[in-house]
Amino acid sequence: MLAIIPARGGSKGLPNKNIKELNGKPMIAYTIEEAKKSKYITQIIVSTDSQEIAKIATSYGASIPFIRPAELATDTALAIDNYIYTIERLMKSSKNEISEFIVLQPTSPLRLAEDIDAAIELYHNKKADSVISYTKEQHPIIWHKYITEDNKFDNIFKDSLNNRQEERVSYYPNGSIFIFRYDLIKNRKYYSDKSFAYKMPRKRSIDIDTIEDFEYAEYLLKKRI
Repeated sequence: MLAIIPARGGSKGLPNKNIKELNGKPMIAYTIEEAKKSKYITQIIVSTDSQEIAKIATSYGASIPFIRPAELATDTALAIDNYIYTIERLMKSSKNEISEFIVLQPTSPLRLAEDIDAAIELYHNKKADSVISYTKEQHPIIWHKYITEDNKFDNIFKDSLNNRQEERVSYYPNGSIFIFRYDLIKNRKYYSDKSFAYKMPRKRSIDIDTIEDFEYAEYLLKKRI
């Protein structure tokens, strides 16, 4: 299976986060290394607009067949447009059909090869259109509220006075693993009635967006070692 690692150069919340040194090596290296350990991944492509990221990714064993166009690397660019562009360009250059692929974000450095392989096995066993990694929410989603500019509560859901144990457990996407059938992506969808969740533990579900996320991931990596 083809793996795409999307890693644009611009990042407002945590500058250069994709190659920021995390516990001794660039953050993107963790994703490349685990992808290389997978039993099912046959090609690892890094999609980036940055020559610096491309150079580092190549040094860890990823392939950079082309640089991502600037218009697909802005803050407002949609990830799905980049996936379509990448797959179409790869198929055109190789003259081979690509019917499925996996996306591994570099901001999930705690994900393991065993997660990647288990998610791919779920995808194949279910004959799925997509498999996306999720992790358990600690608190009932019904407790969530919007807060207005003057700090008043604005309901998202109908109020409930139930104890936590009485509410149904919910899950949220952790950003770690996305497996897609290309026909689904071409129709600009991530989910169908043949989509399934690969459930991951919270300790491997950090999605780094802030310095606090980064420091927590570094702590967990040191603890793992």
